[in-house]
Amino acid sequence: MNVLRNPLRQVLRRPYSTTQRPFTPKPPLNNFQARTNGPRAGGGVGQKRRRKGPKEDSDEPAHWEAPTNKAMPDSPSFYTGRPVYYDQVILLQNAIAQSRKALKTLQLLPLPEFARQSLPPLRPVWKDQTEMTTDFQSKMTTSRYRRVVTLLNELNGYLNIASTAHCTDLEAAIGQIVAMFESGKKAASVSLGKRKTVELDAHGRSYTVGKRKTSSARVWMIPVHRESNQANLGATKESVEELFGIENPAHKGITTTTVLVNNIPLAEYFPIPADRERIMRPLKVAGVIGAYNIFAITRGGGTTGQSGALAHGIAKGLVAHEPTLATVLKRAKLTRRDPRMVERKKTGLAKARKRYTWVKR
Repeated sequence: MNVLRNPLRQVLRRPYSTTQRPFTPKPPLNNFQARTNGPRAGGGVGQKRRRKGPKEDSDEPAHWEAPTNKAMPDSPSFYTGRPVYYDQVILLQNAIAQSRKALKTLQLLPLPEFARQSLPPLRPVWKDQTEMTTDFQSKMTTSRYRRVVTLLNELNGYLNIASTAHCTDLEAAIGQIVAMFESGKKAASVSLGKRKTVELDAHGRSYTVGKRKTSSARVWMIPVHRESNQANLGATKESVEELFGIENPAHKGITTTTVLVNNIPLAEYFPIPADRERIMRPLKVAGVIGAYNIFAITRGGGTTGQSGALAHGIAKGLVAHEPTLATVLKRAKLTRRDPRMVERKKTGLAKARKRYTWVKR
């Protein structure tokens, strides 16, 4: 059995194939040698290859020959996909470098921190992405727009330093570049966030509106005429002293003012002392207690909201009468409307955030 199995195993070990492999001869080297020894073979390193013209005896057409001197493009970004965009970026980078160099020459850079904080704020309004897309003739993505705005803000900071230091030449040069990227809606955008100045009427009264929560207060303020009061008090001084034999206390210049809320005195309309303190706080901060007569009409909300709205209106009226008090009242956060409001109730909850008690069964 072993004698029969060995030849059978050798037959089974052979790879099964129905066709034979095709014969592939080795490639000849005649073409390679001819190409190496031909006329187009490089003679040496650095030699220029040119197509030869037709021979005098042959009728072959002349071949094109590349020019030796190629014109250089004007812009370094000529071969990019967005040449206008990169040209403007290079322009801003060069302007920033030259401005920095000029300010360092004038010993205006680097600025100390206190000097930088004392610079007047500049509020530029740059073109938006749509306007820059039209100007740059390519799509202005968010990253490209941020890059341009970052360069413009840095250049605008140098413009602020130059204008503060009265460097007219440098200011004009930087301003010419910055003006190219400013939006045409700058005046409207700057005036959008500004409040309208309160004007006094013919009687010297100011009319302002204060708000807090859901309450609103219309406030009229008129200054107390101290001169007329002093004249009247001086005229009655002698009569008071003659009748009672005492000095008139009103002659010392103490003036009484009127604060009416919905035609009701302040103490009666707001019996809670905290509400009255909230209303009188702008007058205390400004140091003008007793200098104005105040008449107000309040609507909506409760006593806390109405007192806050009245204080807001009084603070705005004080700024209208004395603009120098604007900084003091602003630091005390009295001229800004308090944005805190009651959060609305949510569906499925007991209140804004309170949930119902969970019961398992």
